[in-house]
Amino acid sequence: MLQVAIFVGVFYLMFSILGLRGAAIRGDFLVYIMTGIFLFMTHTKTLTAVLGSEGPASAMMQHAPMNTIISIMAAALGALYVQIASLFIILYGYHVIVIPVEIDDPASAFAMLMIAWISGVALGLALLALKPWFPTGVSVMSTLYMRANMIASGKMFVANSLPSFMLAMFDWNPLFHLIDQARGFAFINYFPRNSNWEYAIYVTIALLMLGLMGEFYTRRHASVSWDARR
Repeated sequence: MLQVAIFVGVFYLMFSILGLRGAAIRGDFLVYIMTGIFLFMTHTKTLTAVLGSEGPASAMMQHAPMNTIISIMAAALGALYVQIASLFIILYGYHVIVIPVEIDDPASAFAMLMIAWISGVALGLALLALKPWFPTGVSVMSTLYMRANMIASGKMFVANSLPSFMLAMFDWNPLFHLIDQARGFAFINYFPRNSNWEYAIYVTIALLMLGLMGEFYTRRHASVSWDARR
């Protein structure tokens, strides 16, 4: 929770010092930052948690009825719990201490957060299925993806302000669409024209199916002597 609070504080100060607050959406500046930070953190932390969950060759899997799906869901739900708790604590503190928070459509904005979580689960599951086969490659890919998302997620700008040639650099990313849509639901005067949440749903479903199939295949072939056989 402290990490999330520091992340929000750093971005708030950075935008204020660099004079970038005028480029944000008209409305509460902290809500603008949080719609980006919390979706980014939820997606990234869930991906990391799922990717680091116990695999089929783990000693824990010897204790029935424990299996990899339980391990994956425990990691994913643990990450979600921390992010939602952080969200409500920070919002409540800001609402009580600084200024009342107004969100135009809180249910839909929260739904974007949940889709970001599910997409993190799906991508983490797909990478987890590949991890025993290409451990170094998966580690490099996950690191590159998370580093790229510092910019590619769009948490520091709004899609409507981007020219078309720059938009093409970001619209491949489901998280970019979710953050922009969340800001559309959070602010009454922002209408996202260059993103849609349906795209994120389709990508998430595709990754989830690939991840489940890959995890099932890997689970059937993995063993304690995995490294020796390779």
